[in-house]
Amino acid sequence: MTSDDTLPAASTPQPAARERISKRVEAISPSATLAVDAKAKALKAAGRPVIGFGAGEPDFPTPPHIVEAAIEAASVPANHRYSPTPGLPELRAALAETVSASTSLPLEPAQVLVTNGGKQAVYQTFATLLDPGDEVLLPAPYWTTYPEAIRLAGGNEVPVLAGVDQGYVPTIEQLEAARTDRTRAIVVCSPSNPTGVVLTAEQLQELGRWAHEHGIWVVTDEIYQHLTYDGVPFTSILAAVPELAETTVILGGVAKSFAMTGWRVGWMVGPRDVIAAASNLQSHLTSHVNNIAQRAAIAAVTGPTEPVEAMRTAFDRRRRTIVEKLARVPGFTVPTPTGAFYAFPDVSGALGREIRGRKVTTSTELATVILEEAEVAAVPGEAFGAPGHLRFSYALNDDELVEGIDRVAALLAE
Repeated sequence: MTSDDTLPAASTPQPAARERISKRVEAISPSATLAVDAKAKALKAAGRPVIGFGAGEPDFPTPPHIVEAAIEAASVPANHRYSPTPGLPELRAALAETVSASTSLPLEPAQVLVTNGGKQAVYQTFATLLDPGDEVLLPAPYWTTYPEAIRLAGGNEVPVLAGVDQGYVPTIEQLEAARTDRTRAIVVCSPSNPTGVVLTAEQLQELGRWAHEHGIWVVTDEIYQHLTYDGVPFTSILAAVPELAETTVILGGVAKSFAMTGWRVGWMVGPRDVIAAASNLQSHLTSHVNNIAQRAAIAAVTGPTEPVEAMRTAFDRRRRTIVEKLARVPGFTVPTPTGAFYAFPDVSGALGREIRGRKVTTSTELATVILEEAEVAAVPGEAFGAPGHLRFSYALNDDELVEGIDRVAALLAE
């Protein structure tokens, strides 16, 4: 064979062109609440007198006895080492006792998994319970992280919207209309972020019995359980419907009631097999939570309750102030929240008009105008599956709260 007869070299297969980021991760929406808070802080750093109502973060320092427990723990060499993935035995035992008290059910430490904040508990719960295509009923308004965590686990959220006319609580008829043969779970958040609604024992009984009848898992977020007002009691769904014990996961954390957002300690409480599986998942994600933070959490959940009560009293005072002031803002309808630290006015009456020459048709546009013109940061309802609303956190000092809402009222009165 002459050189002219040589066969052409085989072409090397080239990988198909693709985006640099996975579709799964690229589809995640950033946290709207953190985005609003970050923008407010950036404007403040630039010298703008912005007042932020965006972040759900207590403005109090962590109580001294909790900080002291952490300082002491930092000097103990055992806390410098790895510890069990599900959490320190002492913390798991304390949490089992605490949740047993609120549910009136006997719980064991093996039913508790300590996580890196409440968000990890949310993600791991859905990752443990859902298969691709499973559906989760998501009463709206809802916390912004729920739908993202459901999607990351391969599930599909099914929003069930209840407006201000329903007190932001969906009916069983609405839930039944949304249920399909793919329905795997329902989310309960009481006291609620973003609405501040606290479900009654009767409402929880009705919802819980319906879920039990249809074999639907209940994922109940109880992180605000210590923050209720006007004599409204907190009720855990397991206290209302004990027969749900084998199909319920309780989510919680120290962030809100103990002013410990930066310590990153949350938890899942549920059936042994679910907690064991979620612990296995966590062993490959993060392993255990920081030991010093866990020691601080032990001091929080077993220590004196006076600091929590002092914060609750301050939140209650601010709650009454913000509701009174928001009710005077043109176009706002403001239900009175009875839990957490958020007001969630329906602002649809303020839409469809011009504000300082800018046409405002959505709550997102209204939030933008309020931030840029009144220098007040609030989170638009679109982030919570409830367009036509704004969320105002009243976890800020009294003077800023009054000044901020006065600015909004003055802007919308023009």
